[in-house]
Amino acid sequence: MQVHLAYGEERIEADLPDQAVVLRPQPVAGLADEHAAFLKALENPIGSAPLSARAYSGMRVAIVTADITRPMPSDRILPWLLEVLHGAGVGYKDVVLINGTGSHRGNTEEEFKKMYGPDIVARYRIINHDAYDKQTLCYLGKVETGAEVWLNKAFVEADFRIVTGFVEPHFFAGFSGGAKGIFPGIAGIDSIMHFHNAAMIGHPKATWGVLEGNPLQEEARAVWNLVQPEFLVNVTLNTNRQLTGIFCGTMPEAFEAGAAFEKKMAMVPVDEPFDVVVTTNSGYPLDQNLYQTVKGMSAAAEIVRPGGTILCVSECREGFPDHGRFKELLQMQTIPKALLAMIESPGFHAFDQWEAQKLATILLKARVLLYSSMPDETVRAAMLTPVAHIQRCVDDLLRQYGPKARIAVLPDGPLTIPYLRPSVHL
Repeated sequence: MQVHLAYGEERIEADLPDQAVVLRPQPVAGLADEHAAFLKALENPIGSAPLSARAYSGMRVAIVTADITRPMPSDRILPWLLEVLHGAGVGYKDVVLINGTGSHRGNTEEEFKKMYGPDIVARYRIINHDAYDKQTLCYLGKVETGAEVWLNKAFVEADFRIVTGFVEPHFFAGFSGGAKGIFPGIAGIDSIMHFHNAAMIGHPKATWGVLEGNPLQEEARAVWNLVQPEFLVNVTLNTNRQLTGIFCGTMPEAFEAGAAFEKKMAMVPVDEPFDVVVTTNSGYPLDQNLYQTVKGMSAAAEIVRPGGTILCVSECREGFPDHGRFKELLQMQTIPKALLAMIESPGFHAFDQWEAQKLATILLKARVLLYSSMPDETVRAAMLTPVAHIQRCVDDLLRQYGPKARIAVLPDGPLTIPYLRPSVHL
């Protein structure tokens, strides 16, 4: 069978045996009139008065958006959101857009034009959140989980705070969206480090699709309750980036409604593990670098058998990200077991350790092959095996595991999260 795998801004064709199981999200049609549906959701939010009734002239509004590593359709959402605010009297100069970078690099003006549209960039004040600049942060105290909370000062000091986000399964926070928009989205680096510490990341409930008992969700929600932003705007999307659901209002009610909807659409049960799982990282912008690509590997790891093989197809046009210590951490040890032991050792504390921890855990379960634009030596330095040709690799795997090998394919990567029926904890 022919399968088209998401890769950068294109798709790559692969010929797989007929017994291969192709796993995709439930097919969900986009909303017939996205604009009308969005305005309706703002007028009928969950647990809140309509947005138009809460906005007023002179009110300083801060809106948090996702950075370019997320497929959030801000270019459509923001104009509609601003339409309602301005209709209620909010001035253009009273609005600030905060790019929720977390610990990622800031985005460029050209990237903002792609993310928001050129009209938004020309008209509004835009801030790249900087987790490392304490002068732009505000200290809010300590939450019960132990995190010292530093958040973006422009957000905290606004009269009305709106958090936008994209709800999808997340490999250690359960689902993206919700409180993650501000924590770690606009948090200081020390706060981000606590959110990603080894104990939290290694917790058995810090995984795809799990909210209850997930320590990362508990910490993010504790921060939300401390700050109490006024309005949440979360959306769900299909593989064509069309809106399938709009969930506005209070936290956690609006977020949990979005997560419940997305769980039914994106999480797919299987009965038995597979010898080989072919995955992507959902194409651009999610497959920009190796750091983000761990998510696609993690989705595949949910259903690969111990000792099996994951073939990951991800462009990684930026190679390693130009932030943090992910590359350095991977090169501090030569085998996954040693890397995991180092990260979990008492007192160890390093930026990006969470992504290295997840990757090491995956590599202890299965061999990971990577087809990307990265040089072979760079891929090997990350404890992965480079692949030069997808079809030849698939053919080699069939010879290795035999013609009856159990093979699964995730053509859109972590937009589909498979799970083994006996192990699901939803």
